[in-house]
Amino acid sequence: MTIKKPKSSIKKVMSEGSRLNRDDWLDEAFRSVVTGGFDQVKVLSMAEKLKVTRGSFYWHFTDHADLIGSLLMRWKLSQLALDARLKSHQTGDPIKDLEFVVDAAFTQAGSDLENLRFEQAMRALSHQNQEAAQMLVEVDAERLDLFQSKFSMIVKDPKQARDLAALLYLAIVGSYQALSRPVNPPQIRQYLQGLIAHYLVAKVVA
Repeated sequence: MTIKKPKSSIKKVMSEGSRLNRDDWLDEAFRSVVTGGFDQVKVLSMAEKLKVTRGSFYWHFTDHADLIGSLLMRWKLSQLALDARLKSHQTGDPIKDLEFVVDAAFTQAGSDLENLRFEQAMRALSHQNQEAAQMLVEVDAERLDLFQSKFSMIVKDPKQARDLAALLYLAIVGSYQALSRPVNPPQIRQYLQGLIAHYLVAKVVA
């Protein structure tokens, strides 16, 4: 025996589904990850925060896995787009171009703590989620390529440019770990950025 849903309930779900779009759900999922990791991305909890019924979720996503996959893909595309913009930024002064990339990395860290925590949660997820792991491989490779392209305009040896790019990326990732802590010493961002600018930019040029 099939139990039909009342037309009023169907209309309510349709109304909620059209009122919210995919990005509304993805934004809420993002906030959940930033707050407590991917384990906190729960459809019912998000529906309550968005003040809609759980049924409206399925207006935009097939299931929970579809939501997580879409959230990961949105993050990946945003990072690749950022790297592309930084790679295309050229002033004719390779040293200033490299400094610009470093400054952009720390400016993002200083103004977008939520994104840092999301990336940390994604790296934790990658230990058990192959999709997240593969996306991180692609983003890390693109970031390294960005740094190498800037160093290659300063040093002549391709291997040295690649090695310096790896060191720079490790330094920035380590800085992100420190900057994402709830409490930090004053001026920590400026201190870390200064260290990197001195030892991985000025020293190399000298």
